Amino acid sequence: MFRHMADESTTQSSAAFFSARSADQALDALRQGMAQTDLLEACHDMNVAAAVVLIFAGVIFLLWGFYAFKTLVTLNAAIIGAWLGAMIGEHAGAPLPAAIIGAIVAATVTWPLMKYAVAIMGGLIGMIIGMSLWRAFGLEPRFATAGGGMGLIFCGMLSFILFRTSVMMFTSLQGSIMLIFGILGVIYKFQGIDTGMLDHKLSVSPFVMPMAVFIASIGGIIYQNAQGSGEAAAKK
Repeated sequence: MFRHMADESTTQSSAAFFSARSADQALDALRQGMAQTDLLEACHDMNVAAAVVLIFAGVIFLLWGFYAFKTLVTLNAAIIGAWLGAMIGEHAGAPLPAAIIGAIVAATVTWPLMKYAVAIMGGLIGMIIGMSLWRAFGLEPRFATAGGGMGLIFCGMLSFILFRTSVMMFTSLQGSIMLIFGILGVIYKFQGIDTGMLDHKLSVSPFVMPMAVFIASIGGIIYQNAQGSGEAAAKK
């Protein structure tokens, strides 16, 4: 019994530590933006299972984002709700139950308010793009939130003006990011690959990773649009 209580205590402590660490990293990212070195470090620390999940989820977002966008947006909301719930529940010493409640509440609210949820998702992705571009151009990291704010406003408004196009764009972008990071996470786990050389190449060429994400996103948008055009022609 004591061993069970110790294991439970350890699990709760680990969960609390994870949520606290995630919160600190997120706040740092919001204040200064996410540099490419931070992303590469996250890929280094990623385990194989998480990398494989990212690859499969990235392919789904990238190729079938528009046709399953309600489910995917609800899933995004559930993940964000779980993260926020874990942060709040950490203060009460119960991050896991709070995370579950947060995920359920966020998913329940998101489904009937899908149009607004898409705008929020687009705004968040626009914020990430703006902050990443701010850091990529070597601007002052302390003011990266300014670039993020501009991206948030632009992409959030675009979601209301061009709904179908924006959904394709946002899901393709999220899918390409997940796919690229998942692939890097798998590559870093292979012993025969010179990961130091890969880190060096990506560090001296900071635009390689954004260009890879951009090219994959364009491919996803073209594929989703072609699938939609094909279905429309078949109905006629």
